[in-house]
Amino acid sequence: MSARKKEMGRREALRWAAVAALGPIFKVTEESALAQRRGGGRVNYGPINKYSAPSDLRITDLRAVTVAANFDYPIIRMDTNQGVYGLGEVRDGGLKGSALVLKPLLVGRNPLDISGLLRTCRPFAGHGRLGGGYSAIDICLHDIAGKVFGAPIWRLLGDKKRDRVRLYCDTTGTSNAKVYGERMLKRKQAGFTYFKMDITSNWVADKPGALDQNRIMTDKGLAYAGELIAAVKDAVGWDAPLAMDGTGPGNVKDAIRYARSFEKFNMAWVEDMLRWSDWRGYKELRDATTTKILTGEDAFGLEEGFQPLIDNRAVDVIHPDPGTSGACRETKRISDYALKNGVGVAFHMAGSPVGSMASAHVAATLDNFLAQECHALDFFEWWQKLVTKPVVENGHIAVPDGPGLGVELNEPVVKEHLRYPGYFEPTPQFDEPILAMPPGRPRGPWPHYNVDGKWVNEATSDY
Repeated sequence: MSARKKEMGRREALRWAAVAALGPIFKVTEESALAQRRGGGRVNYGPINKYSAPSDLRITDLRAVTVAANFDYPIIRMDTNQGVYGLGEVRDGGLKGSALVLKPLLVGRNPLDISGLLRTCRPFAGHGRLGGGYSAIDICLHDIAGKVFGAPIWRLLGDKKRDRVRLYCDTTGTSNAKVYGERMLKRKQAGFTYFKMDITSNWVADKPGALDQNRIMTDKGLAYAGELIAAVKDAVGWDAPLAMDGTGPGNVKDAIRYARSFEKFNMAWVEDMLRWSDWRGYKELRDATTTKILTGEDAFGLEEGFQPLIDNRAVDVIHPDPGTSGACRETKRISDYALKNGVGVAFHMAGSPVGSMASAHVAATLDNFLAQECHALDFFEWWQKLVTKPVVENGHIAVPDGPGLGVELNEPVVKEHLRYPGYFEPTPQFDEPILAMPPGRPRGPWPHYNVDGKWVNEATSDY
């Protein structure tokens, strides 16, 4: 054999050794093989990944269904020209239209340009349920990218810090201390190890002298609230983490009084005692008590929502709901920023298994993570069946290592629980732009997107 042929053979061997090393990234499918011409002849190199042309990948459609539940679940599907699709979810109780209205900004663009697409959508995101559309798009894009490259969403975000994500469970309140304890004990028996209860004026209103004329708890009312907390602690164990929601009187003076009355119970946190945006009030509250303070479920974005709370050490724990805060990428930014400033993270989550699993992927990458909410235990059986494999077991979500989100919808069960008829029907009503342009945005065909403070038309830009 000539030296030239030996060298060509060596190079070919090295080339395919490199391809083999990348094999796990590009999942092989059962597609028919491509015949590629080399050296004047056709060589069959075996089956290929039908999603292995990422540069040619394009978003073709955005569709939705709404699952009827205690809080409705708007689930979004993003389709592409190569058959791969991504699932996402609008914040519980939100509107599917908050995601579908972004369709003209997305169709025709490459879903792997995650940062560019999210930059395009960000001007139309906001706090509360207004963050739901942006967040759903983020999940869809990460699901597609993970499927294309054969990687789980958590791998697209960082290193895995845990294989299972610990859940805490919300529990319906009552004024009967014994009943409250029994309800929470059932959560423990179901495998949960982190707990949350609601204490509102409703649960002490039937007690004499418990509320003032503004329905704010008096000292006597707070004593009754303490009896409820003690009963729950007796049921689940005084060492088990127990958080509390629903106590917010809305003003700093009474919030301090409430928080100090709860100090003896060493709560995991007390939630939303003031408006989340009132960082000055939260700082005053936190400085006045040893009770751990938490807020943030309605905040979108790091700079727009969480940074003042974190920078000013106004809370002990931030509480993003990934369905509002920006889903995968933005919630990871927020949480990592909190870590640098010594602030813990817990996730609010009252969505479907789709949103819950997306949040779990983020949680898996966080050093300062405490627990994620599960708000579906009272209709858990059919909730679990919305996807083809259960996502919750023994109070935890196992973080998948397969491509993308790691869940697929169980179509017959989803169809049984639809709020409106139709399963991922076409959405031509959202084909044309109907959003108001942000200030300074140029007129002309969409999509334009903002780069370094300037609006750029993708069709005419090399950026």
